[in-house]
Amino acid sequence: MNQKVVDVYNGMVTKFKELISEHELDHNDYETFVGWLNKLGQAGEVPLFMDVFFETHALQEMYKNVKGTEPTILGPYYLEDATKLTAPYVLPMRADEPGDVLFFSGTIKDVDGNPLANTVVDMWQADASGEYSGFADGIPTENLRGIFQTDADGNFEVQTVIPGDYSIPTNGPTGQFLEWIDSHPTRPAHLHFLFKPKNGDTLISQVFFEGNKYLDSDVAKGVRGTLITKLTKHDGAEKGLDKDFYKAHLDFALRLQDQPVFS
Repeated sequence: MNQKVVDVYNGMVTKFKELISEHELDHNDYETFVGWLNKLGQAGEVPLFMDVFFETHALQEMYKNVKGTEPTILGPYYLEDATKLTAPYVLPMRADEPGDVLFFSGTIKDVDGNPLANTVVDMWQADASGEYSGFADGIPTENLRGIFQTDADGNFEVQTVIPGDYSIPTNGPTGQFLEWIDSHPTRPAHLHFLFKPKNGDTLISQVFFEGNKYLDSDVAKGVRGTLITKLTKHDGAEKGLDKDFYKAHLDFALRLQDQPVFS
């Protein structure tokens, strides 16, 4: 017997009974809910729905009393085995990749302030139109995805483009749910990261940008105030480019321990 399963199930039954009483749900409501759940499974949207509406709350609860950079959701668009990059780091992109050039930099330390050299950084993002490679037609699978490492001082810099906002799929049962709760389907533009220290917690992170109009209404509730950074515009000549580019930076603190909080 799995006692954790038993305990969680009993807790869910208790909460479900409370919801039925509090909101005066009848059997028609129950059957509607079951029918919608069935459609969710048939559409293959269970992972999408859980990522958008529940993962962020699970992470916040798990890490509420833990030091270090706040984690946020992995999301449904992560692909393993991205291209391994060599310095200077540039995410793979199309020759005519649309969007403004971005040089994003970060410093990775442990929670005591010690730099973490050679930490693996797995990065992916949407393109300027809000589309993810591997999930949109006409975009090479490796586009805007890459794996690289920090230097001896825990620093990294990678060239990419500023991503666009994007909408989660709305043509299925998840979209129907959004209509029920009167919510828009948009996530604010962000960069995704998986930081993998040699010993400790893998950090799932996203980086957001000041001024985005969806920061306070992210459909997935994945924005963390500590993960918002500022885009600054620079003359292209600084990097030998023929057009202006943008820079952004954020520091990260990883948890090193024998028993990771999240694995």
